[in-house]
Amino acid sequence: MARFGVHISIAGGLHLSVGRAIELGCDTYQIFTSNPRGWRSKQLSDNVIEAFKSKLSGSGIWPVVGHMPYLPNLASPRENVYSRSVQALKDELMRCSALGIPYLVTHMGSHLGSGRDSGISRIVGAIEAAHSHSGGTKILLETTSGSRNSVGGRFEDLADVRERVGSDLLGICLDTCHIFAAGYDLRDEASLDETLRAFDSTVGLGNLMLIHLNDSVGDLGSGLDRHEHIGMGKIGLDGFAAVINDRRLRELPMIMETPVDDRRDDRGNLEVVRGLSRRGPS
Repeated sequence: MARFGVHISIAGGLHLSVGRAIELGCDTYQIFTSNPRGWRSKQLSDNVIEAFKSKLSGSGIWPVVGHMPYLPNLASPRENVYSRSVQALKDELMRCSALGIPYLVTHMGSHLGSGRDSGISRIVGAIEAAHSHSGGTKILLETTSGSRNSVGGRFEDLADVRERVGSDLLGICLDTCHIFAAGYDLRDEASLDETLRAFDSTVGLGNLMLIHLNDSVGDLGSGLDRHEHIGMGKIGLDGFAAVINDRRLRELPMIMETPVDDRRDDRGNLEVVRGLSRRGPS
């Protein structure tokens, strides 16, 4: 059975995210464990950790997924930014481990013109430096939209990092908006099959741990990282029906990072994807 969820606010306390997820009817969900727009994170107290775990226990929600803040750039050639980014990755891994969160999603970053190989080397170095702080939390490399200087827009980028790190503590998060914008088609069963075959032959489907379900404002190959409501963008309902019901994907947690506006909210997008789920073989 597919597990669907959304990104949930932690306003007022981490533990409050659980109640918000339950109210929306989430099976899984994603959070920032700290301020997503800052470098520093407040140390978690024992009370905060216990309150979160207590609320989550027995909720039936699994997994809760952490996401790295916006500022870190693991591919940056700028030493000050890079060192702070590595420390942020360490800090977030320790926070997720303390909270019992099994996955931490991270963008791979931008090499800022220094070149793909340089960017990948930086990412590998950051992961190797942070691994000892993981406590069993798995880092998930998120696919990107293929914008200029970004790393992660091609499946080969993910494969190269995994091959060089060579660790079981590293997996992949596939974002539907991002890979579509990067040029991988998903708009029907045939195009999805071609894309998944390419992913499997390059990265390996066994390394895929999470799907970010987001429609795309931009066209195929546009490089535009802008999310849209499910079925309202260029991927469309047929594409999401194919993704949700594909036998290779349907047991993975699927989390949306879609807009909340006067057209639809999180609950509305959850209703749409559940309506598309046939709960049977594709």
